[in-house]
Amino acid sequence: MPPRGPRRGGWPHGSARTDQLIRTLLRRRKESLAIEDVTVVDRPGMRRAVAATAIGNTMEWFDFGVYAYVAVTLGRVFFPADDPATQVVSTFATFAVAFLVRPLGGLVFGPLGDRIGRRRVLSTTMIMMAAGTFGVGLLPGYSEIGFAAPLLLLACRVVQGFSTGGEYAGATTYIAEFAPDQRRGFLGSWLDFGTFIGYSLGSGLVTVLTAAIGETGMVEWGWRVPFLVAGPLGLIGLYMRLRLEETPAFQQEAERAAEAAKAAEAHGDTVPIEEARQSGQGRLKEIFTRHWEAMLICMGLVLLYNVTNYMVTSYLPTYMTSTLGQDATTAQVLVLGTMLFVVLAITVVGRGSDRWGRRPLFLFGSLGLVALAIPAVLLIRAGGVLMPAIGCLLLGAMLVTFAGTSAATLPALFPTRLRYGALSISYNLSVSLFGGTTPLLASWLVATTHNTLVPAFYLMAAGVIGLIATLFLHETAGKPLRGSGPMVETEEEARTTVAESRTEAGRHARDVWIRLRHPWAGAGHRKEDEE
Repeated sequence: MPPRGPRRGGWPHGSARTDQLIRTLLRRRKESLAIEDVTVVDRPGMRRAVAATAIGNTMEWFDFGVYAYVAVTLGRVFFPADDPATQVVSTFATFAVAFLVRPLGGLVFGPLGDRIGRRRVLSTTMIMMAAGTFGVGLLPGYSEIGFAAPLLLLACRVVQGFSTGGEYAGATTYIAEFAPDQRRGFLGSWLDFGTFIGYSLGSGLVTVLTAAIGETGMVEWGWRVPFLVAGPLGLIGLYMRLRLEETPAFQQEAERAAEAAKAAEAHGDTVPIEEARQSGQGRLKEIFTRHWEAMLICMGLVLLYNVTNYMVTSYLPTYMTSTLGQDATTAQVLVLGTMLFVVLAITVVGRGSDRWGRRPLFLFGSLGLVALAIPAVLLIRAGGVLMPAIGCLLLGAMLVTFAGTSAATLPALFPTRLRYGALSISYNLSVSLFGGTTPLLASWLVATTHNTLVPAFYLMAAGVIGLIATLFLHETAGKPLRGSGPMVETEEEARTTVAESRTEAGRHARDVWIRLRHPWAGAGHRKEDEE
């Protein structure tokens, strides 16, 4: 007897498609939200979160701004008095070494933040960052203790780099998990607002000191002042972070893990409990085996942002003075003005990413970098004030498109239970290999090739890589983070979100139900109902 086929108005007997549609129907029914699935953000807590994380980034980039602007001075203080170019390269090499230990910091602090909480790890990184920067200001120079001086400088940079390995990823994770879905771009942009405020404060302080006491005074004692300022800044940041609460997303994830452990223990299954006691090896394995695609996208976007960032903020002052022979004060003021432009525009870009999406802004910035890098460097190379100012602003306009969107884009690539660890590892690998080494490689390439357009070619390559990563990026603006429920600002928004989810889930479930009852009508079914 031949197998029975689908009856008109009946069930498609023995069909694999039936099983698929039933699974889809059940999943669609589960997609409707209950009011307890939606988190209403605590507004005072959200403001504290933004301020406390932003000050950590301010602290980190205050150090970078100071280091970039006193690179020539530090070369004279900590390295033998040979060729000035060698001193500069040696100083930037010490700068780059700190980035080489950042992945180690990410490997330690990231998974730790997924296990014990974001707040506790961020407090620890703040203490270490402040101590490493403050310590530089206390060091004796090469003329006093010889080769021990650069070794001590290197040790302080290693401490600072190791702690920074858990800082930015933790701060972006913290803000993203506290921000409402519809405002994540705007609130996240304040983190990088702190980045450029810190850089502007550091570089501005060095510029004022240099103008006040001259280059001789800076070499003798003035270089210490900016590093010593890091001590009070670190204490303020630590106080603010100790007042923070844990993020709602982490609390919910911890509660789910505790319930799963209790259920396993009740059934005599101790394997999940034992895994929870491990040092994070299982999480690391999951990150590299199940989320490697998201990690590659993250690394490409981080490369795009950080190569541009370090080229403009850390290398450009030295490039304009040591390579192009331009006036040091003019170069410092132009780069500082570019940073102030970024500061003024960054939250506007962040708000725009909530409205237009993260992906269009990354596309615009990466394409702009490829097209405008050479014209911008040619303008900077032209000399004077006006042409270099226009060139710096062109680079600043590209930079702000990445700075205003990164803090909201990167955490959304990973699920809550692995977010801090996965983001720390991928972010710090990219920064260490490509971002932090930018000043060193650019200065070495210029010295080797004698081609002053090297910075432009470097930026163009970063733009191409960033463009490729952006093409694989899924839009996340206005959507809940992976592994978390919706985040809203008011109770009314929560009720609206629940009602909309039920309407949408009901429509999908109805479509699947019709195809179950009338399979001959499913020839034109939408692909999304099969997924």
